[in-house]
Amino acid sequence: MPASAFGQEAATGYVALGDSYSSGLGAGDYGDSGDCKRSSKAYSQQWAAANSPSSFDFTACSGAVTDDVLADQMGPLSDSTGLVSISIGGNDAGFADTMQACVLQGESVCLEKIEEAKSYVTGTLPGKLDSVYNAISEKAPAAKVVVMGYPHIYKLNGECSVGISEESRAAINSASDVLNDTIAKRAADHGFSFGDVRDTFTGHEICSGDSWLHSVTVPVGESYHPTEAGQTSGYLPVMEQNA
Repeated sequence: MPASAFGQEAATGYVALGDSYSSGLGAGDYGDSGDCKRSSKAYSQQWAAANSPSSFDFTACSGAVTDDVLADQMGPLSDSTGLVSISIGGNDAGFADTMQACVLQGESVCLEKIEEAKSYVTGTLPGKLDSVYNAISEKAPAAKVVVMGYPHIYKLNGECSVGISEESRAAINSASDVLNDTIAKRAADHGFSFGDVRDTFTGHEICSGDSWLHSVTVPVGESYHPTEAGQTSGYLPVMEQNA
């Protein structure tokens, strides 16, 4: 058997990288993962439990930006890695700060912050993503890479009677689209799959009446993150389709 064929056959380990949407923040049951908030309900944990990869390493961490993935999460990647999943980019774009501004500072500040985030996503983020994606390919050359996207946060004209304005909600969803489109383009250019979760979350956004995303929570960290249902029914099916 050629060495390359053997290498492909042996590359059956799974490594889950990324930010809070991959770590499972919002789904509960974080064990001893500390500030990284790695949930046993995260889509990667559920996929690994169902598919029994030869090894499973879960280094995704809440709050991670692209530089954190490069510095802290890449250790398990190797020639034997056959599958990698990652969501990254939302924190680089200042997602949490933008949402906080929208909730606390009103529509005009919200819309201004969203435009700043969009400019970052189209101007600076592509290069940051390229650095991460290049590193993954270099360290795990045999791996299939699934880059997971982000859901729309709000159902427009939905059931919310209080909170931020409808224009702010529409602008936040628009920013999600710009972020997803940018990530999808970079993923495609690297030969990676893009896992678009906007369809699976449709009808389950905040203001839908059946939300798979937390609204404002106490503690505030879980706000705007998938619930256990969001991980199980929103993210996991998209992972299964692309893995």
